Amino acid sequence: MKGILIGGAAALLLLGMLAGSSRAQTLTTTEEGVIGGAALGAGTGAIVGAGVHHAGKGALIGGGLGAVTGGVVGHELQSQQNVQRRLQSEVSAQQRQIDLQRADIEQLKQEKPVSADNQKASEHLQETE
Repeated sequence: MKGILIGGAAALLLLGMLAGSSRAQTLTTTEEGVIGGAALGAGTGAIVGAGVHHAGKGALIGGGLGAVTGGVVGHELQSQQNVQRRLQSEVSAQQRQIDLQRADIEQLKQEKPVSADNQKASEHLQETE
């Protein structure tokens, strides 16, 4: 039981140090993954290590493995978020371009009256809207 408490305290200390060092800025998804993985790994390692009377070593090993795993998962999530933001930005830019083109078409319709020769073109423009 004493080993579990020592391992848990080590995990909390590690988590506190990591969170305290990055308090001035917001955490990226990768950093959140590293911290969460380290905490979960240290806790799990302490519990497993307590079974063989080495809770401290188990917490350190589990924390290290958890940090690496959490970092990999967090990095992948962050990459997906970056792709999603970039795609959303492109869609917004294209929508602005479409809106500008529609406004130009409306302005051209108002400036130039439709003649008999341009009737088909005007009908085609109206169908595409």
